[in-house]
Amino acid sequence: MAFRIADTFTDSLNRLPTEYHQDVKATAFDLQTDPETALARPGSQSHRLTKSRDPNFWSIRVSRDIRIILHRLGGSLMLCYVDHHDPAYRWAERRRLTMHPKTGAAQMVVVRDRVEEVPVYKPVERPAPQAPPPLAVHDDETLLSCGAPAEWLPNLRAAGEDALLDLLEQLPGEAAEALMALAAGEPAQALVSLPAADDPDDPYYFVAYQRIATMDVNGFDHPDAQRRFRVIADVAELERALDYPWAKWAVFLHPAQRAIVERRYNGPARVSGSAGTGKSIVALHRAVHLARERPNARVLLTTFSEIL
Repeated sequence: MAFRIADTFTDSLNRLPTEYHQDVKATAFDLQTDPETALARPGSQSHRLTKSRDPNFWSIRVSRDIRIILHRLGGSLMLCYVDHHDPAYRWAERRRLTMHPKTGAAQMVVVRDRVEEVPVYKPVERPAPQAPPPLAVHDDETLLSCGAPAEWLPNLRAAGEDALLDLLEQLPGEAAEALMALAAGEPAQALVSLPAADDPDDPYYFVAYQRIATMDVNGFDHPDAQRRFRVIADVAELERALDYPWAKWAVFLHPAQRAIVERRYNGPARVSGSAGTGKSIVALHRAVHLARERPNARVLLTTFSEIL
């Protein structure tokens, strides 16, 4: 059985008081080592959530009032969320794990309820002309190519600048980034991020990220999905994921970064990218990778630092 953890789980665990962490971790370890026994043990109260928009969400009891929300589908079990009973159930009721129809990436989507208001006609002053919403001019195909969930398209297209910022906070990170760029007037770009091929003019030059067209891959294997969901291979890896939420980058290393970290080079290599793209993270992981691969070697990592 593939055992996965979602970034929403580590985020929610980090928000819980530390007094609950030990019990949550113990339950998580039991689920990884022997999921069927853990789900069937007396007192687990594991059951499918009937009010959730996703029929594959389950709840398992951690303690008297703490519940872990799981996603069970076929041979996959994923830790999705942990909280007190009522907030945990409310979180699951409004979310659905889905594969995006355009990009194919697995996404945890907040379900949008359609609300229609009965119009009340009364005399009003004609408002001054306003600029159209930032995404109003873009068709469904363009918004979908940015990773927007299909049910969100009307809301995104109708949202003004302030409302759009609120909506983007609820979307998967890569979709929010692409839509923000689109709203700012940049050309629409597909979302799949993979390492580019070597620059033919420089055999040692390696571009960190490149936007390319959609790929036909498993939803969880999609590069953007791996920013949110991670297969946990063993107890040691799960323990690191749960013990160090502040270093989430170490657990949810993007595939484009991992490809650079683990790649074999024939000589010097250079990674380029704008500020905040993860160059320092790549360098640190590369040093660790080399140290593990060559335990008798000496690895030196240097970086620029401002002298005060």
